[in-house]
Amino acid sequence: MSQVLLEATGVTKTFDGVRALRGVSFELRAGEVHALVGENGAGKSTLIRIITGAETADTGTLSIAGRGVERIDPATARSLGIAAIYQHPVLFPGLTVAENIALPLEGAAVLRRIDWKAWRARAKQLLDQIGAAIDPDRLVDSLSMPERQLVEIAKAIGANGRILIMDEPTASLTAREIDTLLRVIARLRDGGAGIIYISHKLEEIFAIADRITVLRDGESVATRQRADIDAAGLVRLMVGRDLAQVFPKRTIPVGDVALQLRAVANGRRGVKPITLEVRRGEILGIGGLVGSGRTELAETIFGLTPCDAGDILVDGTPVTISSPVDAMRARIAYVPEDRQRHGVIGEMPVAANTTLNNLAAVSTGGVIDPSAERRAARAHVDRLRIRTPSVDVAVGTLSGGNQQKVALARWLSIDPRVLILDEPTQGIDIGAKAEIHEIMERLAERGVAIIMISSELPELLAMADRVAVMRRGALAGILSREEATPHAVMELALGDAA
Repeated sequence: MSQVLLEATGVTKTFDGVRALRGVSFELRAGEVHALVGENGAGKSTLIRIITGAETADTGTLSIAGRGVERIDPATARSLGIAAIYQHPVLFPGLTVAENIALPLEGAAVLRRIDWKAWRARAKQLLDQIGAAIDPDRLVDSLSMPERQLVEIAKAIGANGRILIMDEPTASLTAREIDTLLRVIARLRDGGAGIIYISHKLEEIFAIADRITVLRDGESVATRQRADIDAAGLVRLMVGRDLAQVFPKRTIPVGDVALQLRAVANGRRGVKPITLEVRRGEILGIGGLVGSGRTELAETIFGLTPCDAGDILVDGTPVTISSPVDAMRARIAYVPEDRQRHGVIGEMPVAANTTLNNLAAVSTGGVIDPSAERRAARAHVDRLRIRTPSVDVAVGTLSGGNQQKVALARWLSIDPRVLILDEPTQGIDIGAKAEIHEIMERLAERGVAIIMISSELPELLAMADRVAVMRRGALAGILSREEATPHAVMELALGDAA
């Protein structure tokens, strides 16, 4: 059996009277990828913060390579070979790749004369080790997100990292980039590193993990070999319900055409003439590779970048959409992909966020009525089952799934005819995902026409009544629910490259 690199036993942690971890045990061996999964709030982040020294456990023990560690802080963690690689790499954008890799290794040595040639050679050696063809002299600011991830990995290896923690490392990557990263992880594992892998994407877990540990409500409920569990069993352990409930697709009668596009194009955003329609009660999925024009089409419909050709009709009537204000007047709502930048205002309370798009409903004489605002917000909280201590807390303090619900509430306040959702469940746990899907079903039953953009093929196939596939800014084809298979969608998305 491989050497145990890290062992946490009976770890507990309480914040302000709330028990975040309840006697959690976890083990990582050399030469393995050990996935750590669970819903938001299950305790994953708290456990990782304790391992990396950012937090101190109340009780429990932590051993590194068989030696107990009395107290661990970030500097001690680094000296013990523990390195964390997060969704958003922590690099200096104005410095080169070589400088970013070298700085953590040099420490106070940077005060002495710098051997630039040695820095570049060391960076190249580390990048070659993981198969990353990146010039050490490039500025980090010029790198793509996957290239930055690879630089972070090289930096961790250079710092003698043997225990690597990867927290949602693929959230911003395309399918092809994810494949590259998973190959790098496999190479690190084969080289003897131990990797703790955290992801909401079950397909990644089953592609790369050797073992899987499930946290639920602050407890470690099970550790399984990958071969001994399937997706349905893993979901039951994580959320206590079956996989079928995550995609609660019901048969909903569709009504009249709510939104129609007639040769709508946007030259500035690379959207070629597109003709399609969405009916009341229908969920139209939009698939395609990242960069295929899906988001650009959504922004064109919503008026963020108005179309320069074609016609948009709402309920059979032509409308001119030159701005989001025009779209809102036509009762078209748009929940964008990046909820933290464009969906909600994290510093503002739940109440203010949920009513932001319909201030007239909570104002008198142009002045917001705080009581009316809270009443409206509480109605949204109840309707969408938003988990929040009160409507007065900042949205940024809520979990990702609940922030997404607040973003939805903001747009539901205008009672939309058409609702465009761009990656509605990206980066949220599987339980919150099921709740978002249930909300979509309820809205469809009320006659709302929904356009759902998703990079997750299982979500697209399970939730959509029809799937429109985009490629290079054009509509490659529309598939009925029966026709929409993984092969059919990918064939349209890839075109000649398939």
